[in-house]
Amino acid sequence: MQANELWKLYASGESTIQAVKGVSVAVEKGEMIAIMGPSGCGKTTLLNVLSGIDEPTSGKVTIDGKSLFGVSDDERSNMRAEYLGFIFQDFNLLPVLSAVENVELPLLMLGKSANEARKTALEALVAVGLGERSEHRPSELSGGQQQRVAIARAIVHQPSVVLCDEPTGNLDSSTSKSVINLLKSINKNMGTTFLLVTHDSAVAAQCTRVLTMEDGEIVSDERGYEEE
Repeated sequence: MQANELWKLYASGESTIQAVKGVSVAVEKGEMIAIMGPSGCGKTTLLNVLSGIDEPTSGKVTIDGKSLFGVSDDERSNMRAEYLGFIFQDFNLLPVLSAVENVELPLLMLGKSANEARKTALEALVAVGLGERSEHRPSELSGGQQQRVAIARAIVHQPSVVLCDEPTGNLDSSTSKSVINLLKSINKNMGTTFLLVTHDSAVAAQCTRVLTMEDGEIVSDERGYEEE
């Protein structure tokens, strides 16, 4: 994923808010990157633009060499479904579906057969340690288990990048550590690329690269955790 000179401006009364100001960043395959910064610094806005949820005022985002903007809404939706995975603070699981039904949704949206989607979804749940909970609905799972289902759903179609918005924000410290260790394991063993917005320095310390934002700009880009 490559971002070039991204700007995102919002009108606020008679003034203009510069939420993202000229950000350029390259996300390399296999990286696990944290985006940190104070509240209101633009990190969530940047994530929303990188994910195609928001259009930039100007600038360009490419994924696997394909432009995310300047295309039809259908084309952008198809790119998001194929190339991106998403992990949210609030899990965003469908409550009426079982764990495996939630996980297989991205595959069904990509046109996979029901049998193939179910088999691959079960494999993803096993990979996150929830193989025996596949038929349980979200209400029957703990917060940590729900986030593991969300992680399985995010990685099941082997996306180019998984975008995470405060993935441990609703979890206690012990569960948060377990979830981040799982993301690290997936990153190392499967080569999955992660881009995480977080306010938690303990989470950022587990990433291979840390971007710090202030006032809509990236003010530092540092190497982080490296596997011994």
